[in-house]
Amino acid sequence: MKRIDNSENNYSEEHRYLLAKKRVEKIKGFYWHLASYIIVNIFISCVIVYGLMSEDGDSFNEAITNFGVYATWVFWGIGLFFHWVGAFGTNVFFGKDWEDRKIKEYMNNDRF
Repeated sequence: MKRIDNSENNYSEEHRYLLAKKRVEKIKGFYWHLASYIIVNIFISCVIVYGLMSEDGDSFNEAITNFGVYATWVFWGIGLFFHWVGAFGTNVFFGKDWEDRKIKEYMNNDRF
């Protein structure tokens, strides 16, 4: 009987390890995505600003305010946001015990 409990415990530990490893890989993938997002978008923005200034004759202020400079940042940023949600989950802002803490806080508040 003791042996069964030990093997179940080993299985549980191994299962928890695999889940933790998978979560760490998701977070690592998000950080690589974030790094490539920043590096690639800086490069693209520089190329667009340079092109607007040299070919169209725009000033730096005109070129930097062109939406084309920021379009990739915005649309790729939407995808990056969803990757962030997939890696960190939706409980980042409202943790598991957030609701309980807020209820206790309002119960202790004398304004009610």
